[in-house]
Amino acid sequence: MMFDQQLEKYAELAVKVALNIQEGQLLWISAPTGTEILVRKIVKQAYLAGARNVHVNWYDEEIKRTHYELASNEVFKQYPKWLVAAHEELVENGGAFLQIEADDPDLLKGISIDKITNWQKAQGDALDHFYEAIDTDKISWSIIAMPSKKWADKVFPQLPERERIPALWEKIFQAVRIDLENPVDAWRKHISELSEKANSLNEKRIKKLHYQAEGTDLWIELPERHLWLTGSSVNSNGVTFIANMPTEEVYTVPHRTGVNGYVSSTKPLAYQGNVIEDFTLTFESGKIVDVTAKVGQELLERLIKTDEGASYLGEVALVPHNSPISNSQLLFFNTLFDENASNHLAIGSAYPTCLEGGQLLSEEERKAEGLNDSIVHEDFMIGSAKMNIDGILDDGTKIAIFRNGNWAF
Repeated sequence: MMFDQQLEKYAELAVKVALNIQEGQLLWISAPTGTEILVRKIVKQAYLAGARNVHVNWYDEEIKRTHYELASNEVFKQYPKWLVAAHEELVENGGAFLQIEADDPDLLKGISIDKITNWQKAQGDALDHFYEAIDTDKISWSIIAMPSKKWADKVFPQLPERERIPALWEKIFQAVRIDLENPVDAWRKHISELSEKANSLNEKRIKKLHYQAEGTDLWIELPERHLWLTGSSVNSNGVTFIANMPTEEVYTVPHRTGVNGYVSSTKPLAYQGNVIEDFTLTFESGKIVDVTAKVGQELLERLIKTDEGASYLGEVALVPHNSPISNSQLLFFNTLFDENASNHLAIGSAYPTCLEGGQLLSEEERKAEGLNDSIVHEDFMIGSAKMNIDGILDDGTKIAIFRNGNWAF
């Protein structure tokens, strides 16, 4: 298949499967410069699918770097009101949101951590209503990726420079099943298989999970009415969408105060234009009480101090070691891909959809049920071929969930 045909299929998949654009719907695309060849095809596919209006919000990484280097710290404490209004309008009109990632993992290396964390807090506070709509699946949203030179350089430093971007394109196309004859049918089959695992876990009604691996001995209590979900979601209008492409996970929500023990990362975390590596988190009654990292210690410490909820967990996700992205044995330095190669957890906000009726509860009611709330949600990878996970039932029965990094049932 020629590259342009693959790109066309990718755009079609993003519009018809990931977002599932409906007649008369608005679409907001956030994308870095350099992704024009994909964005143009997505815009065309969106209009062909019936979109009423498609808005592309471009940003440039070099300008972003310059902004962080030269703008005063005060600038990063304020989020533009016009941008807030635009996000609000998208939610009010039942629009769809697509993020295209092509970011340099080291974009903000050496930048003031104060500026990075101040901007994240300002953005999180200002867009609270928008993120609530995302977290509760009120609107359709998705994240996809395409290569950039600096990202490809980071992933494939061993290859000749001219081969790096094509190599990353190949891996992305494989991860999102574009290389298969019928990607749409392949995705339906894949989601069906993930749903079987989620349904089986929901039937078990697990009370606690016990993770054991090198550098990890962690207990995670689950809320009584927790739900295991897959990457396939349904928005408030009953329209199905897939929030991440690729997705290999089955996930749920931990009880906010029910996490104890310690857990070690197994892959670097690309966070805010920096890379945090080889870190361990220690929990007591749900809260992170100690962090150590070989690289990025200060940034990790600032991350968990963003707000009260940033020092608690919001997501538990299961991904077998024997899965397509993991089997590629490639480190992407991008959470969208690396989280789908490994069991992972998320610091920060919980998805209310992972609790029966959670979307209908107030913030206080969610907290009473054990759900965490934060302006951050950062996934980090903990899985390996040596990880074992047990589920503990209400009567104390122990059942095998993972053995040697893979499903045990």
